[in-house]
Amino acid sequence: MENNLIPNHIAIIMDGNRRWAKEKGYPTQMGHKKGAEVLESTIKYCNEKGIKYLTVYAFSTENWRRTEDEIGTIMILFEKYLDKFIEISDLENIKLRVLGNVEELPEKIKEKIAKMYEKTQNNTGLNFNIAFNYGGRDEIVKATKKIAQNVLDKKIKIEDITEDIISNNLYTYGQEDPDLVIRTSGELRISNFLPWQIAYSEFLFLDKYWPEFTNDDIDNAIKVYSNRHRRKGK
Repeated sequence: MENNLIPNHIAIIMDGNRRWAKEKGYPTQMGHKKGAEVLESTIKYCNEKGIKYLTVYAFSTENWRRTEDEIGTIMILFEKYLDKFIEISDLENIKLRVLGNVEELPEKIKEKIAKMYEKTQNNTGLNFNIAFNYGGRDEIVKATKKIAQNVLDKKIKIEDITEDIISNNLYTYGQEDPDLVIRTSGELRISNFLPWQIAYSEFLFLDKYWPEFTNDDIDNAIKVYSNRHRRKGK
């Protein structure tokens, strides 16, 4: 396969952890644990494939409505993942960014995110984005407020506002937009995930739960993508 047919940026809506666990007769936390293991494998494989960006949807702003026990499990897994990533980041050469409202997260997690940013800022391998406490509309609202404040402060004029100005005020500033969006679990919607950034992305919906996702699914997704013709309105 030609390298130029491999998407530079893959985004994944990791859906189905709870349903996978329920169908297996496992507690919900087992679904999230298995999902975290699959994510680790996916990150390493995308790095090996030479993909530049991988963005995954891990925890939305709406997910706070779940049970306290489930939210606690997710936070513990995220904290453990950050610890592990800080340890292996030099070995894997991966750079990590958290997309979302970090300020609302527990203090220990915020401290580890800051430590992770400092440790990985010079890494040159895969740029891994984890959307955590993320909402697409909320991201656009926050970007709009930043831009409005710049207008009030006379740093820019209203007529200076362009698509690039908006993009540069999003969590993904400085990065390429996703070429391919993958969603697992058979659902056919984006669920408030990167609404601005995926305007011209290709979509692939898989009828399998996230804990069942494998490296073969990445290869198949790349094959599907390479056979698509992205016109972007041309």
